[in-house]
Amino acid sequence: MSLHEELTVVQHCLDDLVRTVGRLERSLARLRATEAGPAPLEAADRTGPVDGVITISETPYDATLWTDSDDEGLGVRGRHAP
Repeated sequence: MSLHEELTVVQHCLDDLVRTVGRLERSLARLRATEAGPAPLEAADRTGPVDGVITISETPYDATLWTDSDDEGLGVRGRHAP
């Protein structure tokens, strides 16, 4: 491929990029104009899911849940590798 052909291909790619960025900017402007943004939460201590958001409590997990669990790649707690 000659230098002139390569420059022509690059110019076409840049033109495509400019058109795509322009479309994205117009789409973003339309989205910003139509959406007011997410509604604020009424209460911070909500326990149920709100619009797909699940609140996780800050209380520590019960350690007995993990007594028989394996640490991935390390094996069972309290046992040593051979």
